[in-house]
Amino acid sequence: MSPWFEYPIYIAVGIFTGFLNTVAGGGSLISMPILIFMGLPGTVANGTNRVATFTQNIFAVGGFHSKGVKLPFPYTYYLSGVSLVGGLIGAWLATDISDVVFNRILAIVMVAVVISIIFNRKSSKKVDDEKMSPSRQVLGTFLFFLLGIYGGFLQAGIGFLVIALLTHVNQFNLIKINYIKVFVAILYTGAAVLIFAIGGKIIWSIGLTLAIGQGTGAWYASRWSVGAGEKWIKRILVVSVIGMAIKLWFF
Repeated sequence: MSPWFEYPIYIAVGIFTGFLNTVAGGGSLISMPILIFMGLPGTVANGTNRVATFTQNIFAVGGFHSKGVKLPFPYTYYLSGVSLVGGLIGAWLATDISDVVFNRILAIVMVAVVISIIFNRKSSKKVDDEKMSPSRQVLGTFLFFLLGIYGGFLQAGIGFLVIALLTHVNQFNLIKINYIKVFVAILYTGAAVLIFAIGGKIIWSIGLTLAIGQGTGAWYASRWSVGAGEKWIKRILVVSVIGMAIKLWFF
């Protein structure tokens, strides 16, 4: 049982990372080290963090829905299904890789992703600008399957890659992309929570406290981002990517 004074810290961390995950990504690169610093073993920190992430995604979906943002169906269902299957395959394929090498590769990828988004002049502002032809949907679904494998295999930074994929393949705006991102994530994060729970790798008192914060942050972020528009989302995306890239490269 953690000391009582640690729980406000978990809520504060949850609010910040829930907001960050919803409008950009990389929140787990902050919450995970904090949980480990607080004394949780790595695997337990990973499982406990998934409880908060799952809750965050539910609240973010509710926030986007309350603002009238529309998801592209049935395309979103296709993405959800293949990402779950890919994630399960990736977990089976998981193997060891040098943390230093992986972190530096991921840092480079993250910076490349955000540069490509910032300088993408075709980023859509209207529904009519979206690319939803059958061939685009097939391509997006296939690439999402590969992202699912990546997520099951390595996990970190997948939110940034989802943003890049949906920006360039379907030219959705960042508001819709973030809605799709959290909607799809409900399925595979829910499965992860179940697996970690069966394995006894979750401290529920901490996970649920962190979930209170992340749910709050995600609800506010989802509703705020709809009114703020792409300009502010891009600014937060740039700052978060630079910060995460520096952390991954040097720490």
